[in-house]
Amino acid sequence: MANIKELKKKIRSTKSSLKITTAMKLVSAAKLAKAQSAVVGARPYADELDQTIKTISALAKDYVHPFFKENEDNKMAHLLVISSNKGLCGGYNSQLIREVRAFTKRSNLDLKLHFMGKKAKDVLAGEVQNIGPDIVFKKQDPSYREIRELALGFAKDFERGEVGHLFVAYNVFHSAIRFTPTIRKLLPMNVDVSEKKILRDEMPFDFKYEPRADKILDTLIPETYINTLYTCLLDALAAEHGSRMSSMDSAANNCKDLIRKFTLKANKLRQAAITTELIEVVSGAESLNA
Repeated sequence: MANIKELKKKIRSTKSSLKITTAMKLVSAAKLAKAQSAVVGARPYADELDQTIKTISALAKDYVHPFFKENEDNKMAHLLVISSNKGLCGGYNSQLIREVRAFTKRSNLDLKLHFMGKKAKDVLAGEVQNIGPDIVFKKQDPSYREIRELALGFAKDFERGEVGHLFVAYNVFHSAIRFTPTIRKLLPMNVDVSEKKILRDEMPFDFKYEPRADKILDTLIPETYINTLYTCLLDALAAEHGSRMSSMDSAANNCKDLIRKFTLKANKLRQAAITTELIEVVSGAESLNA
């Protein structure tokens, strides 16, 4: 059974952990507010851009963009995995890694994995053979320009026929306590035939374009592709900060519970020691009076 000295040492240690977890929770909460604002602001633009591309491509005749070309014979594919560089964020990385494992097992493609964030790579590096160079940015939150350069690099491989598919694995942000690990296909950008038919039925007329429809699509399609990857990154960052804030909140509450438990046990031991001393004093006095 632990003595009072050991319990006091545990209480001091737990209080130190409480300070650290509380500070990390506050930092993550501040980062989450910024990241959540960014992803909530980016989603409407991304959705509208995507819908515009679908509408114009459905109505434009005899137009094919390189990003829409499918080559079923090309089994080479890039898989970009967006994880965190740091731990202490609950199941953020473990759930994503589980989703990537399942995807690699069920896929019939020859996947080359690229990692943004080292936590997923630390686990998966020994399980997969084909791994691309590390993707590292100057800051934790890369700029749109950096993501644009990364996206265009992958697009060049696709256009040259070196790969036939591009996927991104990331966590979709829903709230501070909820996210969904997802594998999303970025290239080729498909618009289903049935979806095109629906759009044509909804808009049975031809638009007047200035400039021409093909020029508009030549500009909008790459922009949509880049913006989609950027939105995926914003989702991943918001999910990371939310998961870390939630984890640190749970850790702080656990520290408080332990402090109360150790303090109660120390008080009981102290009370038992005092009671024993009083009994010894009274017994000694009684023996003198006898």
